[in-house]
Amino acid sequence: MKKTLIITIFITLGIFMVLSPVFIRLVSYLHPIVLVVVLLCIMGIVGFLVLLFKKEKIHIHYRICLTILTLYTVDLIVLLFFRPNDQSYNSMNLVPFSTITFFLSGKVNWLIAFYNLAANIGLFIPYGLFLSFKRFSQWKTLLIAFVMIACIEVLQFVLHRGSLDIDDLILNFLGVYLGCVLFPFVRKVVHIRD
Repeated sequence: MKKTLIITIFITLGIFMVLSPVFIRLVSYLHPIVLVVVLLCIMGIVGFLVLLFKKEKIHIHYRICLTILTLYTVDLIVLLFFRPNDQSYNSMNLVPFSTITFFLSGKVNWLIAFYNLAANIGLFIPYGLFLSFKRFSQWKTLLIAFVMIACIEVLQFVLHRGSLDIDDLILNFLGVYLGCVLFPFVRKVVHIRD
């Protein structure tokens, strides 16, 4: 297992270094903690793929998993609510797919468009996985996710720390759903014990 961890760290750092010029550009648009979130996401994906390739399984205690998810959530809250001060947020979009269409239109810098679309989906996949590990039904998982994401959107708007956008809700919800869909594959590699 030690060898797997070393391989994961080296591959993760290699990918992060190669793509660092792109990631560093995100800091001007978002809080610097985005680099930590991106690094953790890359490490999680690489670790999973290395374990899958080596046909190994990892056993994680529930408390450790909960601690990791809590730290991830704190990072995500900082990312969602503590953006650079020169950015103003007073907008509201209640028309489904209008923001998504705008980002796909090519009228926005490709990095910002890609980050907004991919991050709004990808950053919420861990919640679908975690709620599935908790053995909630898929419907209960999706209901919990919908309520929590809606609360985040409303809070961002009320606190002027983000815009209220139905498309963010759709993309975040899609991320949680993908986590539920990916759960059977992740369970082949990751076992959470009580």
